[in-house]
Amino acid sequence: MAAKTDLRKSLESYRARQGELRLVDVPDLTYLVLDGRGDPSDPGFAESVESLYPVAYAMKAASRRELDRDYVVPPLEGLWWADDMDAFTVACDRAQWRWRLMLLVPDWLDEAAYDAAVAAVRSKGRSPRIEDVRCETLSEGSCLQTLHVGSFEAEAEVVQRIHDHAASQGLRLGGRHHEIYLSHFRRVPPERRRTIVRQPVVSEGGEDDLSGS
Repeated sequence: MAAKTDLRKSLESYRARQGELRLVDVPDLTYLVLDGRGDPSDPGFAESVESLYPVAYAMKAASRRELDRDYVVPPLEGLWWADDMDAFTVACDRAQWRWRLMLLVPDWLDEAAYDAAVAAVRSKGRSPRIEDVRCETLSEGSCLQTLHVGSFEAEAEVVQRIHDHAASQGLRLGGRHHEIYLSHFRRVPPERRRTIVRQPVVSEGGEDDLSGS
């Protein structure tokens, strides 16, 4: 058996330091994704997380069994937006928040591997939202990112710093707010949670893509 691959360590786009803003070129990456809306403290959010992981682990098991390639299941990620972005700031109306939960898929696994994993999970009834899980490629390109250490509620200052830096460099926001959760929500206290905060950007005159796809 070959050494277990850790995609978080092998991909440059998963490296970030606290207090350091980096402009990184993120390649097209394929994810298991599941969409939702509302307060992340509501049961539906946890149910969605629990629906993604069985598929991810089924794909990992098949990769190890059939391809002799084992890997660490990557950390949970999320895209966040709202029809009215004031829902995140002025109104802080969590009921209007929209999110897309994601788990990275290694590039050596194809659609057939995904289909087989979904079928296996569906047969065991282990995923409450299995019919909503899909496999999708995300194209982000140039992104500003940094590492935030602390609670999610304390991210606002970091996000504002990214936005201010983008403006100072002649860049515009060009995609959804992206978070990569390096810490387990339930095992790590809020003040010690490590989250990569990422914002796609485009140069002035470039094309914006705020579709979240």
